Amino acid sequence: MAEGILIIEDDPVQRRLLDNMVRKFGYEPILAEGGEEAARLMAAPDGPRIDCVILDLVMPDLDGLGLLGRMREQGSTLPVIVQTAHGGIDNVISVMRAGAIDFVVKPVSPERLQVSLRNALNASALAGELQRLKRSRTGELTFKDIVTRSPAMLAVLRNAEKASTSTIPVLIEGESGAGKELIARAIHGSGERKSKPFVAVNCGAIPDNLVESILFGHEKGAFTGATDRHVGKFAEAHGGTLFLDEVGELPLTAQVKLLRALQDGEIEPVGSRKSMKVEVRVISATNRNLIADVKSGRFREDLFYRLHVFPIAVPPLRERRDDIPDLVRHFLARFCAEEGKTIRTVAADAMALLNAFRWPGNVRQLENAVFRAVVLADGNSIGRAEFPQIAAMMSTEPGMETAPSSAAGEMADDLPCIPITAGIAADAMPIGQLGVEAALVLLDKQGQVRPLEEIESDLIRFAISHYRGRMSEVARRLRIGRSTLYRKLESLGLSDSGTEPRNHPVAAE
Repeated sequence: MAEGILIIEDDPVQRRLLDNMVRKFGYEPILAEGGEEAARLMAAPDGPRIDCVILDLVMPDLDGLGLLGRMREQGSTLPVIVQTAHGGIDNVISVMRAGAIDFVVKPVSPERLQVSLRNALNASALAGELQRLKRSRTGELTFKDIVTRSPAMLAVLRNAEKASTSTIPVLIEGESGAGKELIARAIHGSGERKSKPFVAVNCGAIPDNLVESILFGHEKGAFTGATDRHVGKFAEAHGGTLFLDEVGELPLTAQVKLLRALQDGEIEPVGSRKSMKVEVRVISATNRNLIADVKSGRFREDLFYRLHVFPIAVPPLRERRDDIPDLVRHFLARFCAEEGKTIRTVAADAMALLNAFRWPGNVRQLENAVFRAVVLADGNSIGRAEFPQIAAMMSTEPGMETAPSSAAGEMADDLPCIPITAGIAADAMPIGQLGVEAALVLLDKQGQVRPLEEIESDLIRFAISHYRGRMSEVARRLRIGRSTLYRKLESLGLSDSGTEPRNHPVAAE
């Protein structure tokens, strides 16, 4: 999804010119005829996503300086480019003091405006990244600091915000590198405990014989090598939040003591003869299937239900590709600052490559790929050549093809590439049994092109299988309304094909 540029201009001719230029640059224009209308758009909770503002200085209702003052009062950090027909030095000084990031004179040339927009977005990304890192270290990270515009991820954040107002135990589930710890920090930073400690423990990185000592502490002389008393992570997090990352890796002996700590609010340090009270909010995370571990006896069932009170499932990056351009821009700003480089853009072919890749390592892998590209880059732009490992993996993975390039570097479709073959249509299968390796067959047994209705039926069945029955997501990806989707299911005879779409067992809408 392209960045949203709010154009505030009362002159219809100038507004149309700016609209055309912004579209040509690959951004999404949002139009407002005056300052009051723009203020309402920026304040609306369900309004459009705005990344930058092009603001006319002279307007009849609320002028540019007045709107800048209102934005400053509301704490807005949106970058603002002011344009006016009068380029006097007094005007420049006034708007810069009011918070504008750049100033252009009408009629602005496309080249000048494109450079100004690019610089504004890069500066905003860098400022946001630095503030995000600062708040993360101080325990004040909030949900506004999480870079996302994906509907799937926004739904996750809405649930997480509800959990932040309570002390309910939260279990964050998701693949490695998807951002589970970031959500845990946002829950802590948005709640009443934000001024208290946030202690993170990677349970999978602790040797089995040291788990109890690290979590609950030990007394001096409790075992060989215990030369000093150690308070443990539970005691460190007293009054705050304890984040147990990869909690499924804990050995069974430690699970018993963890259960007692959660039930009674007490811990017993190794080598101690008495328990001590602790008051912590526990957030845990796992990339394992804990239900399967419970069935196999690897994870205690009573502990599972103690942790699994408020589950939050974080979608992998391949299911929220809308986030890739924003994440790339933020990572690029940070690494350029760290490495002392002035890289301004990511070329269209490189962005298309990143959008098409499936990212098995999720956001962490994308972050590392951008870091490596910044180090490899020699000029002021990053191209496909700066992502050699991603390109190599794309060429070797079956069914993976690079998305077509575009001037705006638009994203590839969220669905995996489906080979279009001239084979014979397979027999009908229940919706839930279609796999990602399915092929879209164009010819029938007689070698004739299949009817459009049959091809549409195959596509809908694949989409329902691929998105595991989440009908809102299916409708959004097919770019049709949910009611239209259900009508098509009934007309194509798919509503009774093995799995009822309205009651799909794994639907999460």
